[in-house]
Amino acid sequence: MAGSGAGIAAAFNTPLAGIMFVIEEMWRSFDRRNISMIMVAIILAGLTAIVVHHSNYDYSIVTTPGHDYLLLAVAVVVCGIVGGLLGGGFSQVLITASNRLAPYMNSYWVAITFVCGIVIAVTGIISGGSAFGSGYIETREIVSCAGNAQCLQQPGVLYPVYKMITTIATYLSGIPAGIFVPSLATGAGLGRDIAMFFPVELASTIVVIAMVAYFSGVVQTPITAFIIVMEMTHNQDLVLALMATSLLASGTSKLICKKPIYTALAENFLAMIADKRVREESIVVDKN
Repeated sequence: MAGSGAGIAAAFNTPLAGIMFVIEEMWRSFDRRNISMIMVAIILAGLTAIVVHHSNYDYSIVTTPGHDYLLLAVAVVVCGIVGGLLGGGFSQVLITASNRLAPYMNSYWVAITFVCGIVIAVTGIISGGSAFGSGYIETREIVSCAGNAQCLQQPGVLYPVYKMITTIATYLSGIPAGIFVPSLATGAGLGRDIAMFFPVELASTIVVIAMVAYFSGVVQTPITAFIIVMEMTHNQDLVLALMATSLLASGTSKLICKKPIYTALAENFLAMIADKRVREESIVVDKN
């Protein structure tokens, strides 16, 4: 638990999100008597990351004050539902595909990885290269362009779809890759698309709200979702809107994906390891 929280805090410079991720995602084994040790680990990890590497994932964005609260409420509902549906759909596809491929991964991993690589390459080429990588650069561009109607046309309205495809293919290839940063990138692209239907003054706010919505829809940890985006974008003024969006997206996601993605993927991984051990033991018995 200390390691998972420390990883979040060090990678994103979001100590509060690290603590909440431990509580929300690891709650089955959470013991509040260990909270002091966990907090010390998170603090030390954050300080070490700052000393070793001064930069981190930061999406500083200035939202427009004095919102039309009716439009803001509409944006929260739209982003919460759309982000939750897409996030839940992404998680369900990833879980199902991972489960289906698990029995073949040990024997046909070269073929599976090759196909995933082709999918990533083709998708990346179609997207003009924007679907490659973690999506951090594209997210920074979307965030910096928020409020500029012409700039918001880039990197393309289908960017969220491309990013979802490459993220799924990357994970299924078996190569270690993250879900957090690509999910934030997908959410930013989704927010950019939704912002086209609202006044340009709300664009920056909608981008932040959509990042929370999609991220919460994927991981189904609503408190962690709104805290990590709030810390990374430095938008404490939107805390109520982010909380409402995150809860709505998480609830909507559960209509499609019944089990949280990390729990399901962990179960699939453990089942694959158990199956491998059984086959290895059977080979040893046959030799004897």
